[in-house]
Amino acid sequence: MLRLIYTLLFALATPFILARLWWQGRREPGYRQYIAERFGYYSLPPLRDTVWIHAVSVGEVRAAAALVAACEKHFPQLPILLTCMTPTGRAMAVELFAHRATIAYLPYDLPSAVGRLLAHFKPRCLLIMETEIWFNLVAVCRREKIPVLLVNGRLSERSRNGYAKFAPIRLLTQDALAAITVIAAQSTADAARFLALGARHVVVTGNMKFDLSPDVEAVARGAAWRASILAAPTKTTRRHVLLAASTREGEEAMLLEAFCHVFDANARRDILLVIVPRHPQRFDAVLQIIMAAGLSVARRSAARLPDDDIQVWLGDSMGEMAAYYALCDVAIIGGSFEALGGQNFIEAAALGKPAIVGPHVFNFSDAVRLAKNAGALMQVADADSAMRAAQSLLYDAAQQREIGVAALQFTAMHRGATEKTMGLITDAMNPSL
Repeated sequence: MLRLIYTLLFALATPFILARLWWQGRREPGYRQYIAERFGYYSLPPLRDTVWIHAVSVGEVRAAAALVAACEKHFPQLPILLTCMTPTGRAMAVELFAHRATIAYLPYDLPSAVGRLLAHFKPRCLLIMETEIWFNLVAVCRREKIPVLLVNGRLSERSRNGYAKFAPIRLLTQDALAAITVIAAQSTADAARFLALGARHVVVTGNMKFDLSPDVEAVARGAAWRASILAAPTKTTRRHVLLAASTREGEEAMLLEAFCHVFDANARRDILLVIVPRHPQRFDAVLQIIMAAGLSVARRSAARLPDDDIQVWLGDSMGEMAAYYALCDVAIIGGSFEALGGQNFIEAAALGKPAIVGPHVFNFSDAVRLAKNAGALMQVADADSAMRAAQSLLYDAAQQREIGVAALQFTAMHRGATEKTMGLITDAMNPSL
């Protein structure tokens, strides 16, 4: 009965959801594309016996790279379908997997729309990345006897409390989690939170993001940038590169203010600050924030490296995060200076780069705790503290190397989650495969 009420409310809200899509399309035209797919109508060729992976947005799509490769290895005869919810996620999926998977939007959580997807692509299993609990999606898959696995599963205490707070949502969540074939959790703490909400079968497999290999071409590109920037004739013997990675709304202004406060005018001439916003629709707005701070700025999209007179390089490109990490000396990880839960620092650690995070890391709390204990990461209280920590690191090559080595050891120690997860997937699917 609860799910019926939920479905009716979702159906009644559909006109408002469409209006919101159209409104979001003012800044990001991708929201106005492929709208029929959001109701389960696909012009893509039909498939059969599909391995279906759902990754809601950019972070989950990137994390799915190791899983896609493992599925290709273990099930070479089966096609892969990768669904997303956001245009940026879809764009990233196309960039990473265009020739390896069929890319589409997940339909809205209406039984008829989900049914149309199942009829079109005929999946053998559904692998949901991280934390996407859609009540009708799970229920329809259960009805059609399609195994559903929540992989690389994470659930913060805040999210757990959110699901548990309102009785109808708590009961719907309990029903959905109980119907999931198995949850492959990142940590024991994540597993405990899933079990507390009603999950029945949870296995701790670790974080698949540790299994991601940095993009070789992007790393080489970043190394070439670094060589060119450091070799250019400058007023100093060496220019330092400080990266603000995956920044979110509100963070650029506070980081720029802290940068100007901690580093005086002379020091700023020795430093190239690289800012890479998390969302591409904010590139132009971030440019204006940098200019308002009174700093000279160049854009990556201008296709030329910043010269000595440029203080800030705006990383307005997609799919080049590994290049920016390869370029930098020290990375400050965004999403952690506002109450947003943090962003993935493992990419920096995998390249041996010292990383600094802010106080708000509830989406990565266990990984941050382990990294701090290993000496592979620094956590600070605010943007000003982040810049002071960066200042210390930039002028201490020995400390940079020490944290960088610890970061490499830390990432190597935590690999293997993907293979553990593939064992669960194989068990859930037809053993004849």
